[in-house]
Amino acid sequence: MQEPHDFLATSQALHVLLASADVRRWHEPTQFKQWTITDILGHLHLWNVGADLSLREPPAFQAHVDAHRQALASGESRQAYTRRWLGGMQGPALLALWWGFSAELADHFANTDPKTRLRWVGPDMSARSCISARLMETWAHAQAAYDLLGVEREATDAIRSIAQLGVNTRGWTFSNRQLPVPVPAPQVRLQAPSGALWLWDAQQSDHASADQASDQSAESVSGSAVAFCQVVTQVRHLDDTDLHVQGAGAQAWMRLAQCFAGLPNDPPAPGTRCRQ
Repeated sequence: MQEPHDFLATSQALHVLLASADVRRWHEPTQFKQWTITDILGHLHLWNVGADLSLREPPAFQAHVDAHRQALASGESRQAYTRRWLGGMQGPALLALWWGFSAELADHFANTDPKTRLRWVGPDMSARSCISARLMETWAHAQAAYDLLGVEREATDAIRSIAQLGVNTRGWTFSNRQLPVPVPAPQVRLQAPSGALWLWDAQQSDHASADQASDQSAESVSGSAVAFCQVVTQVRHLDDTDLHVQGAGAQAWMRLAQCFAGLPNDPPAPGTRCRQ
């Protein structure tokens, strides 16, 4: 699988960013729900551990999930539970813990059959989908840290599986809100950071090469792959990107897009998440 390597590269970039940052800034609220960088690192580590348990110790994974659910049901916030689960660890020690385990997780998944079925908080998924989800969450949450620290993130084609996940969850975005799924599915035409063309249309479940690209249909999404990934992960509002969205169905999708599991989440308001 390429995805474990992309997950590790994305994690490494965040590690480099934070290792050189003033630790005092880790306690400042980011534009993501006022979470701090400490909250973000703890959250990423909590569910990296969850993914590893799902792969290697399924019974322990269920206990991991149950403890989290019980805490939230009792009124404890996600951040408070994570801090308690970490035993109050923070600062460089937390960074080292998260980064070291990220490398282990990547190695474990790299040596796994991509089709292996794993349990998760929602429906079961393949090992490939599970590590892709960890990549997506790491990339998305990291954006809040880059924004707070005023750093422009270097884009790479490691976001390929995030774009795929965004396309794959179009229908779920609507069904999760008990809304009808618009038809037809729009064509999605994205420019990768490398300059390559990534194309999905109603007849394709995966990307095509440039010479296979057809004229854009009446329903389409086009622009940079980075912007598309930002919208489907809800780290940017559609209006704050360069995406070109054509057609009522495509507009409805991009204004609700949510490629991550859980209850429906509304995208951020325009102008509320940006580099500081």
